[in-house]
Amino acid sequence: MQLEVDSNTGLLRGARQVASPNCDARPAGVVPDLIVIHGISLPPGEFGGPWIERLFTNDLPPQEHPFFATVVQLRVSSHLVIARDGEVTQYVKFADRAWHAGPSSYDGREACNDFSVGVELEGTDTLPYEGAQYSALAEVVAALCAAYPRLSPHRLVGHSDVAPGRKTDPGPAFDWPRARRLIAAACDRSPRGGN
Repeated sequence: MQLEVDSNTGLLRGARQVASPNCDARPAGVVPDLIVIHGISLPPGEFGGPWIERLFTNDLPPQEHPFFATVVQLRVSSHLVIARDGEVTQYVKFADRAWHAGPSSYDGREACNDFSVGVELEGTDTLPYEGAQYSALAEVVAALCAAYPRLSPHRLVGHSDVAPGRKTDPGPAFDWPRARRLIAAACDRSPRGGN
């Protein structure tokens, strides 16, 4: 997978592009310096449908599933979603603020959406994530770190880390050691090298 951030557009070359309206400008002078990993499935525990995209584009039909009626009013997004097969879709430009973390804090700073990139993996807290997702995540993180000097493989956290008690994703099923090994290798191969 060849992924590269276009610093002029804030888009990830090599990713599928679908624009979400659920975003706004980052605060003046704020650049990404944290990557937040999430897990998402719609309906919960089901994979492969169009529903994440329809949620992020405010087009989720509440009559299609009982759970949808509970989330249809949400206005949420993420910069990227990595599907079970490793396909990467970008919903928000990196220069913009995606609405992914909600009320959150990290390292004494509130409102993580202001300074983070949100990456959703299609999955649940309890089912193993796919190898293709770990590989794609490694390439995504390497591309982001090459483009944004304040990002690094060490500035990678779960949603549960920035919203403890409120969120549990990506959950115990997410293999952090595996992810960190693959990310380190991908960053070593990237133009900026490991940092």
